[in-house]
Amino acid sequence: MKIWYQSYVDAEHGQSYWDFLGKHLEHITDPGTTVDIKGITPHDSYAHPIVEFRCAREVICNAVRAEQEGYDAFVVGHFQDAGLYEARSVVDIPVVGLGESSMLYACQLGQRIGIVTINPRYISWFHQQIKKYGLDERVTGVHAMTFQPGQILDAFGDDNKLETVANLFEEQAIPLVENNVDVLIPGGGIPMLLFSQIQQHAVAGAPVINGIPIVVKMAEMAVKLKQTTGLSVSRVSDFMKPPQHVIEEFMTHPKGL
Repeated sequence: MKIWYQSYVDAEHGQSYWDFLGKHLEHITDPGTTVDIKGITPHDSYAHPIVEFRCAREVICNAVRAEQEGYDAFVVGHFQDAGLYEARSVVDIPVVGLGESSMLYACQLGQRIGIVTINPRYISWFHQQIKKYGLDERVTGVHAMTFQPGQILDAFGDDNKLETVANLFEEQAIPLVENNVDVLIPGGGIPMLLFSQIQQHAVAGAPVINGIPIVVKMAEMAVKLKQTTGLSVSRVSDFMKPPQHVIEEFMTHPKGL
């Protein structure tokens, strides 16, 4: 099985993250599964919807390329899931998103879920995601630390900075738990991977989810289910596939002036 893992940083700006991610993926995948990390340039360096929108276009194009290159599944390794639904609508291989997968799995671990994101500018985006996934009554709170995506990368390989980020996460997580949240999700692949170094990570008894193994396992499961039962996404509404010429037009249209 071959999986395309779409990161929203690139090797130039996130090499330490990619190094940690590559080792983590090798540890969590089934025998025979290969996961290739792919980046976006310019990378997602600023927390803002217009940056997510730009990256989403690259993600959609890359999903098409992944299918053309023989990949079995496509992982959107970015909690905001920008481009997830659109990518799902243009390819026949499974497309899974870090944010959606983390939230759905968290629902099996507790009744109420809270998210701590890395920057307040992501809060409104997360609320839109929660509503889109129909989880308003389950994902009941979103709090934020204050980092740019690139800043938190500096904590990889530095125990002191890891501890600082973990403490800042806990400061935002404790009020969520006090407000009856059962499960906590770090709102981003970068903090998830950073916290994977903390064994049995919990805040005030609430488990802290690492969604990276979850999304990869969901990708592996989706591939196996498709192979054994033919199960795939519905083409009735949200994921209705456009004609091939429309996809080709999207792939070849200039990105800018």
